[in-house]
Amino acid sequence: MSEAAKWYVVHTYSGYENKVAQNIEKVVENRKLHDLIQEVRVPTEKVIETVNGKEKEYERKTFPGYVLIKMVVTDDTWYIVRNTRGCTGFVGPASVPTPLSEEEVRKTFGIDTSSPIVEVNFKEGDRVQISGTAMDGFIGIVQSINLDDRTVNLLVSMLGRETPTTVSLNQVIAVDE
Repeated sequence: MSEAAKWYVVHTYSGYENKVAQNIEKVVENRKLHDLIQEVRVPTEKVIETVNGKEKEYERKTFPGYVLIKMVVTDDTWYIVRNTRGCTGFVGPASVPTPLSEEEVRKTFGIDTSSPIVEVNFKEGDRVQISGTAMDGFIGIVQSINLDDRTVNLLVSMLGRETPTTVSLNQVIAVDE
């Protein structure tokens, strides 16, 4: 092959990203086109969500409705991708495949999946209840949230005084006011 494979973005119907990727991979496998269509990816990131003191980890699509394909564009590969069920076309002017630069691929899609993203259902200034510690049941005001350490700094009223304390994210439950 004189041409090197490049990354392209394909637009899909919302919710069909995984199905489009699987269908393209199946066609590549059946027709033995590994040298032309080298990689198919649905950009995702790991997210840890803490709700009511319980952590839930899941994968979230970073670019819903899009699939990345590393391929050499030929009439055959263009036809295969374009006619995959759920695929609406390549991203580019007039649906002409426009390759991404390596820098664009690295910056936009090179998300570090080794450290998951942590989400919480409270913010600074919110009232929360402590759970699963010696201060079980105490109400505190969130002063700061440290997502890297997965801790939250609280101001808790104990014995008539405001006392700062630090607890784990999964030991805090948001209080509805």
